[in-house]
Amino acid sequence: MNSEKLLHVANFSTLFVCMVLKFPQIFVLIRAKSTTGISINSLLLELTGFIVFVTYQMYYDYPPPTYLEYPILIAQDVILLLLILHYNGSLKQSLIYAIVFLGGWQLLTVEKWIIDLAMSLCTFISAGSKFAQLQCLWQSKDSGQVSALSWAMATYTCFVLVRFIIMTVLNSWVLATVLYYKKHAGDVQKKQE
Repeated sequence: MNSEKLLHVANFSTLFVCMVLKFPQIFVLIRAKSTTGISINSLLLELTGFIVFVTYQMYYDYPPPTYLEYPILIAQDVILLLLILHYNGSLKQSLIYAIVFLGGWQLLTVEKWIIDLAMSLCTFISAGSKFAQLQCLWQSKDSGQVSALSWAMATYTCFVLVRFIIMTVLNSWVLATVLYYKKHAGDVQKKQE
C-alpha cells in the first residue's frame, strides 16, 4: 500500500472514529447515572477548543472536509455536557452554558485578531482539557464512569498527528546536527590553516 493510500485510510478511519468517539462515554454515563471521575472542566475546555477550531476553519473558508469531524464532536460533547449536568442535578445551568458558548462563538469572529489569537491558543486549551481530566481522576481515584474505549479512540485519532510531530522533531534534530558539524568543520578548517 503506497503512502497516499495509507494516508487516505488513516484520514477516513479517523473521521469515522470521530463520528462515534463519545458514544461509549455517553453510554457509560447513561448506564451508571453517575459522573464520578468525569471532569466537567475538561469537557468545557475541549468543547471550547473544538468551537474555536471549527470557527477558524469556517472563517478562513477552509474546505469542509478539513474540519468535518468537529461539528460531530461538538454535538457529542453537548450531549455529554447535558448528561453530566443532568446527573449532577444542575441541568438548569445548561441555559447559562448555551448563552456563554453561543456568545463566545459570535465574539470569535468580531475581529480577525480575535479568531487568530484563539486559534493560536487552541493547543493549550486542548492540553488543558486533558490535564483537567487527569486532575479529576487523581482526585476522585475512580475511573469507573470514564470510558476507556472513548479515550482509546481519541488516542487513535491523534496517531496521524504524532507521526508528523515525531518527523518534525527528528528533521529538526538532523538539521541542528548538520548545522553543528558545518560550524565545527569550519572551525577545524580555520585551525588547520
